[in-house]
Amino acid sequence: MICKRWLLKAISNGPPSRLFYGDESGFSLIPVVPYGWQVAGHSLERPSQSSRRFNVLAWLNQAGELVSFTSPVSINSRFVIGCVDEWVSSLTGPTVLVLDNAPMHRSKSFRACFERWQQAGLYVFFLPAYSPHLNKAECLWRKIKYEWLDTAAYASYEALTQAVKSILAEFGHKYTIQFAQNHCTINSV
Repeated sequence: MICKRWLLKAISNGPPSRLFYGDESGFSLIPVVPYGWQVAGHSLERPSQSSRRFNVLAWLNQAGELVSFTSPVSINSRFVIGCVDEWVSSLTGPTVLVLDNAPMHRSKSFRACFERWQQAGLYVFFLPAYSPHLNKAECLWRKIKYEWLDTAAYASYEALTQAVKSILAEFGHKYTIQFAQNHCTINSV
């Protein structure tokens, strides 16, 4: 576990590229559509259904760098540990990964990796409980689900996974988020 004093010093003195916010989210064929428009007299509806989830684990920093991993099955501690192990070898300096209090982040197997990761320059910091508004990665999920995913993505599970993968691949180019204070805005080309 990282010392909060060190974290504050790293944030104030270090480049924003060394502070990543991590989170997981799932995508399914049950679209997140808060409202919609249709031509008067024509009914547009989607039948109620259940769907497999396509899961994404991502780390995002204020400099606009995104590290993401996808899984067609539920994300668990083992998956997160494997992703962190893969990512930590590419770090070029001390880096902080800010996570929420999900059970997969609090497991014994996840915590057992802290010392090894700290030796490689990665420090894990946990947000206070019930504070998703402090996790900048939440902006990513909101933008993907409510703004960037086209309705055509919900035609099939394969179309959905391809659309999400495409957004993740084009993040930083076609899709960006600019952080200002505690707000995020969208820029799309």
